[in-house]
Amino acid sequence: MKNLRKASSILLCLTISASLLAACGSSKGDGGSGSASSDSSATVEGVKKEGFPIVDKPLTLKVMSQDAGVADWNKMPVLQEMEKLSGIHLEYQLSPIDSFETKKNLMFASGDLPDMLYAADLKPSEQVTYGTQGVLIPLEKYIDEGYAPNIKKILDEHPDVRKSFTTPDGHMYALPFIDTAAVWYRSPMWYNGKFLKALNVTELPKTTDELYTLLKRFKDEDPNGNGKKDEIPLTSVKLDDLRMYFFGFWGMYDEKIYADKDGKVHYSPQEEGYKGYLTFMNKLWKEDLLDHETFSQTADQKKAKGQNNQIGLFNDYFPYFTLGGEPSSDNPLMTPVASEIAGTPVYGKHPGMSANGTFAITSKDPAPEATMRWIDYLYSYEGSTLFNQGPEGVLWKYKDKENHVKEWLPVPGGGDREEYRGKITPNFGILTPGVNDPEVTKGLRSEFDDWIDKENAEKLTPIGKSPFPNVYLTNEQQSEASALMSDLDTYVQQMEAKFITGQEPLSNWDKYVAQVKKMGSDRIVELYQAAYDQWNTGK
Repeated sequence: MKNLRKASSILLCLTISASLLAACGSSKGDGGSGSASSDSSATVEGVKKEGFPIVDKPLTLKVMSQDAGVADWNKMPVLQEMEKLSGIHLEYQLSPIDSFETKKNLMFASGDLPDMLYAADLKPSEQVTYGTQGVLIPLEKYIDEGYAPNIKKILDEHPDVRKSFTTPDGHMYALPFIDTAAVWYRSPMWYNGKFLKALNVTELPKTTDELYTLLKRFKDEDPNGNGKKDEIPLTSVKLDDLRMYFFGFWGMYDEKIYADKDGKVHYSPQEEGYKGYLTFMNKLWKEDLLDHETFSQTADQKKAKGQNNQIGLFNDYFPYFTLGGEPSSDNPLMTPVASEIAGTPVYGKHPGMSANGTFAITSKDPAPEATMRWIDYLYSYEGSTLFNQGPEGVLWKYKDKENHVKEWLPVPGGGDREEYRGKITPNFGILTPGVNDPEVTKGLRSEFDDWIDKENAEKLTPIGKSPFPNVYLTNEQQSEASALMSDLDTYVQQMEAKFITGQEPLSNWDKYVAQVKKMGSDRIVELYQAAYDQWNTGK
């Protein structure tokens, strides 16, 4: 949470990261979906398709969400303002972020449903399972019938979003967070600018060989200038923070499943590129260029080394999160490097939407039309502004309202702006429904924000591709894939550490691949290839 508060602008904080809702004649979606229930047989009348309030008579709805725990939602100015606008009062069923998944599972198992799920983190398998069971209702009817004009406009302009959130039975049961301008799928890698300056490095490595040479210099040439050999050229926490970025050096777009530019699906841990990655990392380990505490340290321990100016290359959302200090352009984004694999490097780019659903309506909701109008506001400029930055006059004001140019106001009572923001809006520390609209941050962006955009445009966007679309498997396929992947994940993770640390010789690569295949990796590829082909045809 501390990191969230430190980000230089609300736009960047919200995308750590670091990514959509109805007809008076019917209270449910497609009648053939089995979504109607006795709890919501009565339709709420007087739901407007435009303007506020949304309903003629006051309406109370129950919403379940995860909560960062900063403030009481009942007292948040954003939610109080939304109730005044909409005429809809919300009753909150909240749980801490780390226990939300458990509470969500209990809710589905018990059938004790809220009316809507907010910041719901609904996995594709949950959307399919509870959608086909009628627990979650189809949303496309209300979107297309005029109760969600903002969402419909986005879906019409970005058909891949609709396609990626439509399940095999043809329904949308959840809405994503949409950020079509996003670049980072995972937080990237950064160089310590002080190290580079001390060694007079003016051009960043372009190949794995050049990267190796620079890391050697970090180790041997005392770039922190303290006369000790305490520099750590490359550090990580269990490789989870750097793996995806490094995979691109060997032509792989994702840690597990990705489709290449020809539409062929791959399982990364059995690719020849993965062997190249392991070989390189093993070389770094043997020569003390990769932190030997990689598999044991915590994120806080890694940051402590950064604040002590010991780290040369590292992962974080922003470099100053690890190194300390203020946002600046002193610590460059790592340029992905080419390996012996043809066509490298590549970069696994953000798909432009959240991987999981952020919002859904349940079969208990007595007024899905009104609920859809309510959530649709968050996909508008005005709603996005309200939920992300709070009401006008609190943290910001318009400098030029006609052109949507804003400026920051002093934080009430002083203190940190991002910390204060967490007290006035629920959209803090959790991935919520909505859209990242560049218009919302006009006038509020810093020089650092602009520098980040420039680094992305030069180094990542030209080689970027979304690893894999948000596809759905059937319940049966999902059960099979989940079981196979569970065992594979455990085995692959263990073997990665053994290969890199030398406990397992790389001469046993063929034996490892044979075991992975025996455990079902080819079947995983088969399942996801079929799902990708179906997605690609738009069906």
